[in-house]
Amino acid sequence: MTLDTADLRLLRVFVTIVESGGFAAAQSKLNLSLSTISSHITGLETRLGVTLCKRGRGGFSLTAEGQAVYTEAHRLFASMGQFDARMRGLKDKLHGTLAVGLTDNTITDPNAPLERVFARFVERAPEVRLDIVTRPPNELLRDVVTGALHIAIASFPRVVLGLTYIELYSEMQRFYCGKGHPLFELTDKEIDVDEVRRHRIVGRNYWGGRDLKIFAISGAHATVADMEAEARLILTGAFLGYLPEHFAAPYVAAGRLRALRPDLFSREPLFQAAFDANRADNAVLTLFRKIVLEEMKAKG
Repeated sequence: MTLDTADLRLLRVFVTIVESGGFAAAQSKLNLSLSTISSHITGLETRLGVTLCKRGRGGFSLTAEGQAVYTEAHRLFASMGQFDARMRGLKDKLHGTLAVGLTDNTITDPNAPLERVFARFVERAPEVRLDIVTRPPNELLRDVVTGALHIAIASFPRVVLGLTYIELYSEMQRFYCGKGHPLFELTDKEIDVDEVRRHRIVGRNYWGGRDLKIFAISGAHATVADMEAEARLILTGAFLGYLPEHFAAPYVAAGRLRALRPDLFSREPLFQAAFDANRADNAVLTLFRKIVLEEMKAKG
């Protein structure tokens, strides 16, 4: 026989009666009168063509056929429950693509555990495709504005109207010179702003010279768009410039770099997550932001 909605309703009444131990005991659970319950079971017996139970003064008991119907009905409803759960899971599962922009050379920064962020994200949203790019901060902001990126994490040189920023952490940056540079062997007492401005200084093109104000020079002697390029110039022994402390650490340990006057030339740019609030109603992006905040112990 082919089951319809009415059959399923009658089977549920029957299962409730069996699990309650009889018609009277099932009344409160079904919120039905005894006559209505009896009518439902009679209708189910007619539909199935078998007697399901014995009821009367001798009490309630199942026939052999009734026991078989109960077993199959119980299995049917359990399977339907599993089906419903799977369908809810499919409905709630996150799909699509998440485009994330990062600035370069943060992998050695203990304040930026992005590997844990991504690990947790793919565990929660295994069907989502990740699209990760590394670009200078100004280009990341441009791509968030145009919608090419859902979110970007960096130290940004400016605030773009229309974007939302969440403060994450500060990155310590020192002013370095490379081995072979005239200042490398001098003591900090012999180094001041006047002494530094006599030498070639590297600037980052996206900061527009704002990171070099203390030196009061007309412009940088070389410009770069990422930390690796700046480090290469400083390691030549011909240039001076700022680098993240965590990034420079292995070169310092190897005796190839030295931080000059940490008391005078240190700076701590703020790292933020930037996104377009008008496009933020996105379950995938919401989950990623939540994990970023939890892992980076954000202030916002």
